[in-house]
Amino acid sequence: MTGLAPQAAAAPDGSGGSGERASDGRLSAVVRYTEYGIPHILAGDYAGLGFGTGWAQAADQVCVLADGFATVRGERSRWFGPDAAPDGSLSSAATNLSSDLYFRGVQDSGTVERLLAAPAPAGPSSQVRELMRGWAAGWNAWLRQNRITDPACKDAGWVGPVTELDVARRGFAISVLGGQGRAVDGITAARPPGPTAAPPSAGDTPPGDLAAAAEAAREFFDTGRYDRGSNAVAFSGATSATGSGLLLGNPHYPWQGGRRFWQSQQTIPGEIDVSGGSLLGTTAVNIGFNDRVAWSHTVATGTPVALHQLTLDPADPTAYVVDGTAERMTARTVTVPGPAGSAPVTRTQWWTRYGPVLTSLGPGLPLPWTTTTAYALGDPNAQNLRGTDTALALGKARSVAGIQQALAHTQGLPWVNTVAADAAGGTLFTQSQVLPRITDELAATCSTPLGRATYPASGLAVLDGSRSACAPGSDPDAVQPGVFGPARTPTLRDAPYAENSNDSAWLANADRPLTGYERVWGTVGTPRSLRTRGAVEDVAALAARGRLTVADLQEQQFAHRVPAGDLAAADAARACAALPGGTAVAADGSVVDVSAACPVLAGWDRRADTGSRGALLFDRFWRRLTATTPVKDLWRVPFSAADPVRTPRDLNTSAPGVARALADTVVELRTAGIPLDAPLGEHQFVVRGGQRLPIGGGTEALGVWNKIEAPWNPAGGGYPQVTHGSSHIQAVGWDGSRCPVARTLLTYGQSADPASPHSADQTRLFSQERWVRARYCERDILTSPGLRVVVVRRGAARG
Repeated sequence: MTGLAPQAAAAPDGSGGSGERASDGRLSAVVRYTEYGIPHILAGDYAGLGFGTGWAQAADQVCVLADGFATVRGERSRWFGPDAAPDGSLSSAATNLSSDLYFRGVQDSGTVERLLAAPAPAGPSSQVRELMRGWAAGWNAWLRQNRITDPACKDAGWVGPVTELDVARRGFAISVLGGQGRAVDGITAARPPGPTAAPPSAGDTPPGDLAAAAEAAREFFDTGRYDRGSNAVAFSGATSATGSGLLLGNPHYPWQGGRRFWQSQQTIPGEIDVSGGSLLGTTAVNIGFNDRVAWSHTVATGTPVALHQLTLDPADPTAYVVDGTAERMTARTVTVPGPAGSAPVTRTQWWTRYGPVLTSLGPGLPLPWTTTTAYALGDPNAQNLRGTDTALALGKARSVAGIQQALAHTQGLPWVNTVAADAAGGTLFTQSQVLPRITDELAATCSTPLGRATYPASGLAVLDGSRSACAPGSDPDAVQPGVFGPARTPTLRDAPYAENSNDSAWLANADRPLTGYERVWGTVGTPRSLRTRGAVEDVAALAARGRLTVADLQEQQFAHRVPAGDLAAADAARACAALPGGTAVAADGSVVDVSAACPVLAGWDRRADTGSRGALLFDRFWRRLTATTPVKDLWRVPFSAADPVRTPRDLNTSAPGVARALADTVVELRTAGIPLDAPLGEHQFVVRGGQRLPIGGGTEALGVWNKIEAPWNPAGGGYPQVTHGSSHIQAVGWDGSRCPVARTLLTYGQSADPASPHSADQTRLFSQERWVRARYCERDILTSPGLRVVVVRRGAARG
C-alpha cells in the first residue's frame, strides 16, 4: 500500500481536520513507517490521532507500557510482589507496596476525575480528552489484533485493556514526578504518634541538624543528581548561515524502563503537523518541531513543592491549628491487593488543606510526626493535568512568540524549562514551569526555623501552617490558585544564543544574565556545573563564529570535550610526574607505582571519544577525587560571580586526595586487567544482539555535553551498560524551503522488544555518531525506502 495517496490517508474516516468527536466505531488512522520504525500518523480528528498513536506505541512498547499501567492502577504488589522495586519511571517509591499505596490513594480519592472534569484551561481541553480516548482505544485495538511476542510480558496477566482514565492517571503521575512522586515513601509511611509517645525535646532544632537538613534539601533538589536532565541551545538568525534559527536538543533520560521517549510525527491536515519525541504513554509530542519552530525541554531548577509545618492540637495529633482553630486531618484508608493467596494490605494516609502529611523528603531529610508537629507537602502540580494541552499548543506554534503564548495560556509544564528557535531567526529560553508562589518576602515572613535553613540552600520553603496568611499567594494571570503567573517567569528572548544544562536561568546567555527572580526559581551568582560551564563556552564560541548550520549542531553533540579534563588533566599529569619515586599511597596505605599513569594523562586528547586513550583513566581518577575532596580544597582559584564560566579553576595539586586518587585508580584498573591507556570505547559500551557497541560521551562529573551514565562493573569490562544519558536528540534548522532541515537520534531505539529490528538500530547509529534524516514533508515520507503503510481501525489493521 505504498501508493496510498496522502489526501486519502489524511482523513480515513472522512471527517476532515475539524477535531470533532468521531464515534467509537469510526476510529481510524493511517500509520506510515519510514526508516528506523518511525511512524508518521495521519488522522482526521484528535480521537483518530490518539487512536493511531496508542496503536503504534503498543506495537513498539507493549510490555513497558503495560508495566506502567499496572503502576498507576496500584496493582504492582499483586503481579510483581510487594517488596520488589518499581523501575522508578512514575515515582520514586522504593517498593511496589509503597507505589501501590500511593496510586491507590490517588484512585480512591477521585483526584484525576476531578481534574478531568474541570473546564479548560484549568482542566484538559476537549481535544486532549479526545486524544486520550483515542489512545486507549488504539492500545486496546492493538491488543485484540496482535499476539505479544516480547518475552518481558508474553502471556502475562498484567497486560490488558485500558481506559481514558488510565491514560489520564499516567499523565497525572508524570505531572507530579517532581513533587508527590518524589515523596511517595514519606507519604505512605506517615503514621500519627501513639497515645504514649513522648513529647519532643524543648527548644528549636539544633543548628547542626539545621545545617544537615539544608544540605540534604540542596542535594534532594539538585538537578545534577536527577535521573532526568538535558542540554538545549537555540541560536538566532544573526548567528546562522541562512538567517533562520537553529535548535539542538539533547535530553538526558533513562535508557531502560518507562521514562523513555518514542518518536513519531502526528498530523491532522489543517490542524497540527508536528514531529518529535513523546514520553511513553503520553498522547502528544513533548519535544519536537514543525515547519516553523522547534523546541526542547530541560529539567528546571525551580523547587516545585513547599512544606507546611503544622502545629498540632495537643489533644489530637491528627488535628492541626490554623488561625487558632483546630482542623481535623482527612483520613484516607487505602487497601492494596497482594499476590494470589495473600491478604490485602490496608493503610491510612493523612491529608490536610495543604496536601498529604509526610515523614520524610528523601532519606536525608526526616520530618518526624510528633505530638506537637507534623509536615504537609504542598504540590501545585497535583492540580495540573494541562501538560498535554501545552504539548499540543507548542506543536501548533508558528514562532518563538507563539511558543511563549502557548506556555502562558496553558501553564502545564511541571518541572522543565523550554528552549526554542524559529524559522524567522528568533530564540527563546523560558522557565515556564508550575511552581508554588513562594516569594522571598513570604519566605522571610513565614519560614519556620527549618525553612530558614532550607529555603536559601534549595528553594524549599517550610512555611508556618498555623497561619492561613502563610499559604502561597496567587497571581492574577495564573491558571490555578497558589502558583506564579507567566509574567513572573524568568525569560530570555532573541539572544544570539539561549542555552540551558539544568542550572538556573541565570546564565541562559552569559552576556545577558537573567536576575531578579525569586529564590524558588533557582539561584543567581552561584557556581555552575561543569556541564553548564563547558556548554556555555562551546555555544558562545559557536555564536561568535557565526554562519552556523545544522551540521555544526551535529558536531557539537559529538564534540565530546571534557571540561573537567581541560581544567585539571594537565595539572594532574604534572603532579603525577612530580611524585617522589613515581609512587603514591593508596587509601588502604599501600604504596603504588603510578609512574605509568603520568604520560597517559599528559597525552590524553581531553575528549571522551570512543578512541580516546586516557579518558577512562581520568574518569575514574576524577570521580574518586571529587567524591573525597571538598570543592573549596579542590581548586586554587575560587568561584567568582564576576567570572562564573571560568571559575573555579587550577587544580590544587597539594590536596592530599590527588595522589591518593591516582594510586587508587591505578590499582583499580590494573586489578580489572584494563590498560591505563585503553581506548574509552573498549570499556564503555553496550551489548545489543550479541554485538558490543562502543559508546562515546561522559558522565555528569566530567561535564560532557553528550552525557552518558553507566554503572562501573570491572568484572564486566568497565562500563558495560548505559543506564541514563542522551536520549531523543534533535538538530533542527531551516533553509528557506517549505521543509525543516532536521536530524534526529533516539539512542535506545523505538522498541523495547529485543526481537524487533528497531530495538537497537539507532543505538548502532549513536555508537557510530551517525544521524537519522528526519522525514517531515510528504514527499520525503512517500519516497522513504521501504515505506510501510498500515491503516489501523478498531476492527483490524491492514497494510
